[in-house]
Amino acid sequence: MQCVEPWVHVGRMMAALAIDLGRFLGATLRLRTALAAENLFLRKQLALYRERQVKPRRASDPMRLALVLLARCFAWREALIIVQPATLVRWHREAFRFLWRWRSRPGRPRLPAEFQRLIAAMARDNPTWGEERIAAELLVKLGLRVSPRTVRRYMAREGGRGGGRSRATGQRWATFVRNHAQALVASDFCVVVTVTFRVLYVFVALEIGSRRLLHLNVTAHPTAAWTVQQFREVLAAPHAYRFVLHDRDSFSSPCLDAAGTAMGGRILRTPVHAPQANAYCERLLGSLRRECLDFLLPLGEAHLRRNLRAWRRHYNHGRPHASLGPGLPEPPPELPVPPITGPRLPRDTRVVAQAILGGLHHEYSVEKLAA
Repeated sequence: MQCVEPWVHVGRMMAALAIDLGRFLGATLRLRTALAAENLFLRKQLALYRERQVKPRRASDPMRLALVLLARCFAWREALIIVQPATLVRWHREAFRFLWRWRSRPGRPRLPAEFQRLIAAMARDNPTWGEERIAAELLVKLGLRVSPRTVRRYMAREGGRGGGRSRATGQRWATFVRNHAQALVASDFCVVVTVTFRVLYVFVALEIGSRRLLHLNVTAHPTAAWTVQQFREVLAAPHAYRFVLHDRDSFSSPCLDAAGTAMGGRILRTPVHAPQANAYCERLLGSLRRECLDFLLPLGEAHLRRNLRAWRRHYNHGRPHASLGPGLPEPPPELPVPPITGPRLPRDTRVVAQAILGGLHHEYSVEKLAA
């Protein structure tokens, strides 16, 4: 065995330390990003080496992609230990092919989400329109050129999914009601219990177009003859009403339908167990209960009728209706149109409150102060 002189050993040690010091100083001059990338590059190779010792396996796709991306940040050839340089280059080519295969997807690109929602809304709001009509509307009115086939792709189905829909041939009930609202009268009954536990019946008739409460009356015995008389009070005078809507209850006999037809109206009966078909009148009865009957113990038929007439005047002349804009069904002729000036009133005016139903409700108006 050849014996190494001590000074030779010391010289080799000093040379190795000088080389390491040079590498360290060179590393301090490199970019921080390159150092971090090289560190992570080596760590991933070490993890792959340990996995192969436990269970031999190939590098996974995420591992390959990570090594390819990290290799772009520094000189990777000296740091590559586990695999050959040709292998890393092959991984890079596979990633490049995958990128361009993803960017070169067949077919047209999808429209922006806002555009998709617009097409779906137009198809939903106009059930008789087809894809050509919607495409023409977008082009002529909005200046947006879209193919009818593309429009059909984003038209909402009945179940809420895209991809086209079956074209409707009719109109919705809401559209039918709005078009005939001025000529449509709805009627209904509700039950009220007096303080002596006597049951009274309240009949209401509503003009759907203006939300005007046409008629209101109370009885303890709602016979068919009494109901016919209520319709006479509504339809006896010259009118423009063409349809009369009522429920299928025991008060609505065939003689009622015959009398309504004789007075120039066409009778419309709601389907069985379908109160939503008479939704406007049901909404009126709900307002009547919440704003009057829930806070009242009627002493008798006359007492209830007097309070309901007061509430009817408030409903028609002083209660704003959101469905009218908001507005009043029968605004009084002396009602001024105040200018909208923000949250401040003119200095020469004041707000006056008028009590309704003993102070249960109030109607407010603006009047000028005396000079």
